[in-house]
Amino acid sequence: METGPMAAILDVILVILNIITWIIIIQAILSWLLTFNVISLSNPTVRSIWSGLERMTEPVYRPIRNLLPPMQGLDLTPLIVLLIIFFLRQVIARYGYGLVPF
Repeated sequence: METGPMAAILDVILVILNIITWIIIIQAILSWLLTFNVISLSNPTVRSIWSGLERMTEPVYRPIRNLLPPMQGLDLTPLIVLLIIFFLRQVIARYGYGLVPF
């Protein structure tokens, strides 16, 4: 098991990846609620949360959206970002900490 400054850096990276994962999941759920008119962007609180999530995720999504062709209204970008995050976690667990993930 890795100890010292390198382990601390890897821990911070894993925490950041977990936060990004939750932000993407929350944004996906919020987008479904908006799509099915459960909540509305006319509500100032919903609008501010939505715009905040958009500002956080758009810099991550933009390069992937530039590579992916449009899919008739289906946005696979969050799924691809989550797969990349999963891959990075596995790389950190295997090579950073020397653990073999299950």
